[in-house]
Amino acid sequence: MNKNIDIKKFYSEYTFVFSFLVLMVIATIINHSFLSWTNLSTLLLQSSIKGIIALGMTLVIISGQIDLSVGSQSALIAGLGVVVLNKTESAIIMLIFCMIFGAFLGTINGVITTRGKIAPFIVTLATMSAYRSIIVQLGQGGPFNINMSILMSFRKIASGKTLGIPNLAIIFILVTICMMILTKHTKFGRYVYAVGSNEHATFLTGVNVIRVKTLCFTLVGFLTGISSFLLASRLTSITAANVGMSFELDAIAAVAIGGTSMSGGRGKIIGTFLGAIMLQMIEGILIAARIPPFLSGLVKGVIIILAVIFQSRKNTD
Repeated sequence: MNKNIDIKKFYSEYTFVFSFLVLMVIATIINHSFLSWTNLSTLLLQSSIKGIIALGMTLVIISGQIDLSVGSQSALIAGLGVVVLNKTESAIIMLIFCMIFGAFLGTINGVITTRGKIAPFIVTLATMSAYRSIIVQLGQGGPFNINMSILMSFRKIASGKTLGIPNLAIIFILVTICMMILTKHTKFGRYVYAVGSNEHATFLTGVNVIRVKTLCFTLVGFLTGISSFLLASRLTSITAANVGMSFELDAIAAVAIGGTSMSGGRGKIIGTFLGAIMLQMIEGILIAARIPPFLSGLVKGVIIILAVIFQSRKNTD
């Protein structure tokens, strides 16, 4: 009897692993070379930029909040980051700028949400529009292009490989490990889960709930800054009007597929890591099945709804 309970609990906690394996089987049947090193490394590379944002989104959602502005943040950070790069000709200075500016934008969301006591959905919906408008105005609707003198060297950051592994994949894995350590082995990580599970009870224990919730937004902004830096390196030209479009949907979908409860209090970083990869696998399967790419948004929307329905059923069992 205990074994059955343990198996049921394990399946409930790690449903995303079984989903990942099922998708792997389907993808292998459709594409017999799917499990090749070249294909797997490409899959990691393609998942990395949005996946890094999704890792930050995981903490925001676990804490019982949501951030709809990450796509617009990406455009604003990447666009201004290119300006900084062109002025300084230093990728390191640009990276530092992107991380600090991203954390600043995230903190704005957090402060307005917590201090203003406004629903995060409303706040980040407003800043989503504001951040996009700012960068489009600054660029006058045109692209932010990297100077030719530094174009090739900067591009190698995203396009290069280390020991045969794409740099983007390595960075994605390293950020995932750091986030796992943060959530599992720090007080802040435990506080995030506590706030998402029962905010009032956590407050009564002496935890600064406002600070924890604000830091979650700061962290997702910080990771969006890293992602934006890599995005600029990969694209080498930032078109303010459409860069980062639907990043928020992809990040939320990856978090949902990865098993994080959309009502807060539960979730795993490794689940989001696999969720981001699964999302990319699903896009590959849709392409192989010759389903129009314009329907990818529909598929992601359905995935989010199904994930939430499944989670709500688990919580009532």
